[in-house]
Order: sequence, then C-alpha cells, then structure tokens
Amino acid sequence: MIKHHPQTELLNQFVEGTLPAGLSIAVAAHVEMCPHCQQLAADLESKEAAVHLGGDAEIYVDSDLEAMMQNITLCDDVDEVSEYIQPKFEYQGKSLCLPRAIANTDRSNFTQVGKIARSRLMLEDGEYRSSLLQIGPGGEIPEHTHTGFELTLLLDGEFEDESGHYVPGDFIWQDGRHNHSPRTKEGCLCFTVANSPLHFNKGISKLLNPIGKLIY
Repeated sequence: MIKHHPQTELLNQFVEGTLPAGLSIAVAAHVEMCPHCQQLAADLESKEAAVHLGGDAEIYVDSDLEAMMQNITLCDDVDEVSEYIQPKFEYQGKSLCLPRAIANTDRSNFTQVGKIARSRLMLEDGEYRSSLLQIGPGGEIPEHTHTGFELTLLLDGEFEDESGHYVPGDFIWQDGRHNHSPRTKEGCLCFTVANSPLHFNKGISKLLNPIGKLIY
C-alpha cells in the first residue's frame, strides 16, 4: 500500500501547471499509480475549472466538451485516432510499463557504476536533474544528505532506508534534514528529481563529494 504522497501544495501546483518539468512528470506518474491522489487531483482540477469558468464548472465543461466532439466528428480533415499502446521497459530481467509521463520523455542510455545505473531524461529544466535510477539486488547507495532536495518515486521493486520500507508508488521527498542510505534486497527502479548534488557523509564515499555536481 502506498504510504508516501505529494503534499497538497505540490498537487495544486501540478494542476495549475506551474511545476518545473521534472517535478510535473514525477507528480503525473505518482497520480497514475495512486488512486487516492487521482481523486485528489480530479477534485483540485474541478475547483480550478470553477475559478476560471465561474459558476458550475461541470455544466460548462460538459457543454464545451459536447460541442468540441461534435465539431471533431463533423470535420473530414481529422484522421482516426489509433489506440495508444504503452511500450514495455526492460530492466533486471523484468518487463513493465512505465507511467506515461516518463515513458513518453526521451532519455539517455543507462550508465552504470557497480550496482547503480542512471539514465538522464532529456529535459530543459534549469537546475533540476531528472533520471531513471536502477539499483541491482543487494545494492546500496552510501549514506548521504542533500544540499538541495531529492524526490524519489519508486516505480518497481522495493527499497528501505533509515526512515522505513517503500513500495511502488511511494513519493519520497528528502532534503538537508535527512541522512539516509537506500538499500534493496531484490532490486528496484526509481524516478528521481534533484536540484543539487548529494553530500556523502562517511568513509571512502566522502571522496565522491568533489565530483558531486557531475553525478547528481
């Protein structure tokens, strides 16, 4: 059962269309995976429509939709729309469908170091870096904190850290208040968004800090 969700403020910004691209993709993917947040987002969209349209938004929306559909069906220039077939994503011997917002965004090939592999999404998103992140079975990311924030949406598999155990759909927000060392027994696939390098805390992993800007 999904236990970690976006804050209401983040959902509001998602509905308003004011989030940076990476965060918008993350929230859209979570909403696709989480029935609870699907309903919240639908309620927020209805309220947003009421603000912009005035009065009973549902009446306006239904009326506008009916008129639009009539115009489309009467137009000879419109091609028949084919059914969307979601592509399969292969990783660690598994085959799954990624949430649409992630699946439909171009990304780089995976680069791997040990049991960790990262594929960068091709977004013009300022300081934000969005990635697909794989951790192989038995893998662990050394203990670290964050000089900015890191958002992790677990897409498949499981992992745990000092704060708990996570399941697909969990939306985990970490910042400078948190120290953690994510680890997985069976392997996992995550979508991550960060706006600043990780800061490693212990042992030999501290040697990674000078090149942190290259790996976040």
